[in-house]
Amino acid sequence: MKKLIYFFSLLLSQFVVEAQENITFQKPSPEILALADYQRAPSVSLDSQKKFMLLSFRNTYKTLDDLNQEELRLGGLRINPVTNISSTVTYINNLKLKNLTTNREYDVTGLPENPKITNIFWSPNESKIAFTHTTNKGVSLWVLDVETGNAKAITSDNLNANLGNPFSWKDNTSLLIKVLPKNKPALINTTKDLPKGPTVSISDGSKSQNRTYQDLLKNPIDEANFENIVTSELYIVSTDGTQTFFKEAAMYAGESISPDTNYVMITTLQKPFSYIVPLNRFPQITSVYDWKGTLIQTVNNVPLTEIMPKGFSSVRKGKRSMSWRNDMPATLFYVEALDEGDQSKKVDFRDELFLWNAPFTTQPKSIAKTIQRYDGIIWGDENMALVYDSWYDTRNEKVYFINPSTFNESPKIISDRNSQDIYSDPGNFETKKNKYGRQTLVIENNNLYLIGDGHTKEGQFPFIDALNLNNFQKKRLYLSKLKNQKEDILSLENIQKGEALVMLQSKNEYPNYYIRNYKNNKVKAITSFKNPFESIKNVYKEVIKYKRKDGVELSGTLYLPAGYDFKKKEKLPLLIWAYPAEYKDKNTAGQNDKNPNEFTFPNYGSFVYWVTKGYAVLDDASFPIIGEGTTEPNDTFIPQLVSNAEAAIDAVDNLGYINRKKVAIGGHSYGAFMTANLLTHSNLFACGIARSGAYNRTLTPFGFQSEQRNYWDIPTIYNEMSPFMNADKMKTPLLLVHGDADNNPGTFTLQSERYFQALKGLGAPVRLVLLPKEAHGYVAKENILHLLWEQDQFLEKYLKNE
Repeated sequence: MKKLIYFFSLLLSQFVVEAQENITFQKPSPEILALADYQRAPSVSLDSQKKFMLLSFRNTYKTLDDLNQEELRLGGLRINPVTNISSTVTYINNLKLKNLTTNREYDVTGLPENPKITNIFWSPNESKIAFTHTTNKGVSLWVLDVETGNAKAITSDNLNANLGNPFSWKDNTSLLIKVLPKNKPALINTTKDLPKGPTVSISDGSKSQNRTYQDLLKNPIDEANFENIVTSELYIVSTDGTQTFFKEAAMYAGESISPDTNYVMITTLQKPFSYIVPLNRFPQITSVYDWKGTLIQTVNNVPLTEIMPKGFSSVRKGKRSMSWRNDMPATLFYVEALDEGDQSKKVDFRDELFLWNAPFTTQPKSIAKTIQRYDGIIWGDENMALVYDSWYDTRNEKVYFINPSTFNESPKIISDRNSQDIYSDPGNFETKKNKYGRQTLVIENNNLYLIGDGHTKEGQFPFIDALNLNNFQKKRLYLSKLKNQKEDILSLENIQKGEALVMLQSKNEYPNYYIRNYKNNKVKAITSFKNPFESIKNVYKEVIKYKRKDGVELSGTLYLPAGYDFKKKEKLPLLIWAYPAEYKDKNTAGQNDKNPNEFTFPNYGSFVYWVTKGYAVLDDASFPIIGEGTTEPNDTFIPQLVSNAEAAIDAVDNLGYINRKKVAIGGHSYGAFMTANLLTHSNLFACGIARSGAYNRTLTPFGFQSEQRNYWDIPTIYNEMSPFMNADKMKTPLLLVHGDADNNPGTFTLQSERYFQALKGLGAPVRLVLLPKEAHGYVAKENILHLLWEQDQFLEKYLKNE
């Protein structure tokens, strides 16, 4: 039976989706268009001393012309082979500087005409800012002098940005850059060059269970073109433009300079390549060099990793997470699994942490072991660091205090909690730049400092805590108690004075940056961005809390039209937007992370636009899927999904605001999967909108989302959860939307095409819209405005006027 189902799903993939209408791009109604066609505020970057602020501007959307460029899809990459940079990059088109001492804002001079800027990085001493500019031929490197505000090009447009940022600051006056080889061969044209033979894949009988990756290599021509696009030469360039050759051509995948700038650690990709995993699992060699190009030591040799132990907490064998220790001149840090990377093995310790001092002639030194899988480290000084570990199955997270100068198998655990328990979140430890320009723990008055989001049952109250290093007791330095604003504490600026960088916003006040003195409670504004959504500043907004039948607490952000009459209580159509989330216990599943004072920021990914057209909207409705103990969340996915939906509708209906016969559900990606299942297995909704989802779980047979079991472990669950397998039960109007170039694992465009064909063949009312050139998230203005039009027309037809 399983084989027949799988064959049937494959057979449907051969169908060509019929055009339903020959239509051109449309724009939504004036109310929605006024919100969608807005000017984006600039992004902000500050130096560590908060003397200067860089403002970067970009268009709100890309255009179809931006997406309609040459593109290669190889090894998990999508790149423009003409310019040698990712084809998915979003460019900045203007830069400004603001002097925070004088409060003067000024234009950056010397920028190229029609700039296409990305990869912005401050120099170690923050006197300069480097960035790339993409021409119609390639990528060039520019440097901005912060004091003068002048920018200039220091290379031609021959950098190789196909693997990301093509430069690293070596010191304050020079950079290491990746340059296209002088003898770079032409790419093989697959439409003209004949293959030299068939493509053959083999299995030696070993298990190789991988997720459904996209844009993989498929044949020897792909292999040759992949090697071509990732090969670079390394040069050192000074900020005056003088270049010095450093290393010969190779497939450079990562360059990291030691804190004292005496060494550079370089990772190169190796052969053989793989056709079943992306480039991050290709063979790699990591070596350390001095600036004469002399090999100091090969420090890691990673083989092809096609086969991994099963489970999210499993890792590959050997050295991993290799990086420079931030508080030492030239010491490498890395981790090795003590369980051979296999989470199913029973061991006392999972991982061991090592230090290795340059020039790497002595043996690495073990500094600690973790009970669970290593999950990060924050360096302090020679006697202190904080280590994180976690375990996916239990959602447990621990924080250890270690002394990296001495080995300690049982470092002090200072936090041990459920990572999904936001009410117990102690916050993030504050860091600052040290003498090497690297981030290390703030240690002052024998204290460490934590900044927390402050979620509680009563609401959100961000805080600043001091953690005493003698007794590990906490002292609260500040607790935000704003009633009509949301405060985000971003960083501590002066602990002695009690100054912190914060962001303040309200539901109709655009987020802006301030310096707060948390001792005298005064604030000083440093930005003044305006609200681009004035037309919805008076809509009603409330975080509502409710329970589903089994007592799990839920929440959502409710919007009602401006001027809604709470005495008459007109019965409005309701739109619910949601995304399911898996949990291992009911208490954390029921916690509320929503803040009614968060700025109302409509975007194509929500239903908030429709509050202007007389709809009630329940945004970000809680849809927890819980599996406690040995039970997995997906064991009862469908009944929990329906129970969440019932509870949401009941909650708004009990308030008297809606006509419960006119409710629509919508979601993106896993939210689309949720939507299709709700329309299939309940009669709660008049219609639904599902965008870029996966509907046939036999096409993601080795797991999806948090599901670690494969199809052959639990075929019944995979089939019951698949809307495609239950297409005969679905009779509710559905709008299916998908980008026709989706690159997200598991949500191939064919998922919507197959599901549409099944529903169409079985007589369900369904409309399929494929947005040209779009990946998993939508970016082109023409597509986004048309999407809003499609949704508006669909809701008017099947919900408001039905």
